[in-house]
Amino acid sequence: MSEIRRGWAVWLGLLSATSLAAVSAAAPLPIAPAPVDTQIQMLLPGLETLYQEIHEHPEIAFHESRTAALLAHQMRRLGFTVTEGVGGTGVVAIYENGPGPTVLVRTELDALPMTEATGLPYASQDPTADHSCGHDLHMAIWVGTAATLLEFKSAWRGRLMFIAQPAEETVSGAKAMLADGLYARFGKPDYALALHVRNSPAGHLMLKSGTWTSAVDNLQITFKGRGAHGSMPSESIDPVVMAAHFVTDVQSVISREKNAALFGVITVGSFQAGTVANIIPDTAVLQLTLRSYDPKVRALLLKGVKRTASAASAMADAPAPQVTVTASSAAVENDDALTARTAAVFQQLFGGDLEVRPKDAEPMSASEDFSEFGVPGVASMDYTLGAYDPKVLAEDQAKGVPVPVNHSPLFAPAMEPTISVGVKAMSYAVLNILPKH
Repeated sequence: MSEIRRGWAVWLGLLSATSLAAVSAAAPLPIAPAPVDTQIQMLLPGLETLYQEIHEHPEIAFHESRTAALLAHQMRRLGFTVTEGVGGTGVVAIYENGPGPTVLVRTELDALPMTEATGLPYASQDPTADHSCGHDLHMAIWVGTAATLLEFKSAWRGRLMFIAQPAEETVSGAKAMLADGLYARFGKPDYALALHVRNSPAGHLMLKSGTWTSAVDNLQITFKGRGAHGSMPSESIDPVVMAAHFVTDVQSVISREKNAALFGVITVGSFQAGTVANIIPDTAVLQLTLRSYDPKVRALLLKGVKRTASAASAMADAPAPQVTVTASSAAVENDDALTARTAAVFQQLFGGDLEVRPKDAEPMSASEDFSEFGVPGVASMDYTLGAYDPKVLAEDQAKGVPVPVNHSPLFAPAMEPTISVGVKAMSYAVLNILPKH
């Protein structure tokens, strides 16, 4: 390890693939695993400290100033050229290492607006925010990957474009960075990579080519009525009744209009109306999320929601509702060639801890705005990393207790081997793309 990298580590411590046949046809590893493993173990105490620091101080979408500054400081210490404030609180870190392709590596900055209930010694100090999706682990892995790649920079050439994105949870941060000139200012990458932790055994990797996550459309619907005394409903146009009709009726779009063989979800996650028992309010405001894989299903759901909302209002002889799409993002599509190429090197490194799903396997129902970076000309790939202690998983299974999923207030991933496997996997994913010196 160079003295610069060694000093950084001390400082931080203080603070399908198309088919399985494609996986087996592996090219030689760009770097032998032993020195990479040694490098990661030297970094690990500092990365764990970083993870706990971020976990204790979560910040929600577009408010990640402290988190962004912390990551920017670390990347500058490593030797990256860093720009802050891209798309709000986003960070862009560039490292030039000779002619070659540009590889974008994305992490997210934001936490969720919820109260943590894990009881961890490093639990969130903010009762209104919690890193219950794993973005804190992603950030530690992102920094560790950057340090590892620079330690072995004599083995590769090209350009690293490490970005820390705000507001992934509201699927609006990627668009904000792009709208702020991410590619115009820093160049369009040739490849884009990201990972996401989940509640499977720590160190377990999963990837597939093709559609990887669902498209998402978040909507707000305001039903407009006429307020009155609770004892005089005939003097009102009750928006609560309208909204209640809508909540039940809109599910017929799923059960009676959508092809039963195709994935589609309509979820009403928020219903807000009124203040006290004896006042019929003027409005009722609902927030929805729509998920789909197929573009035709996506259009069907949007049309069905708007039509059902209008019908509920018309039935009450009320003004038309206000329907606003508050955020949206397309499905993540993993590039076939890049996925197969990455699966081949992962197979050599991780063996049985790698799961390569067929291209036609069911994608994940969750959504992710990493898709926004995969514009034409950018081969992109996202994959998952297990983050739960196998002993905890076995104990929960024996007790019949559901394992907490991402976004649960009880989501408590294991730092190890999640961080070390995460750094190794992402480092080799990048090394496998960049040409040798």
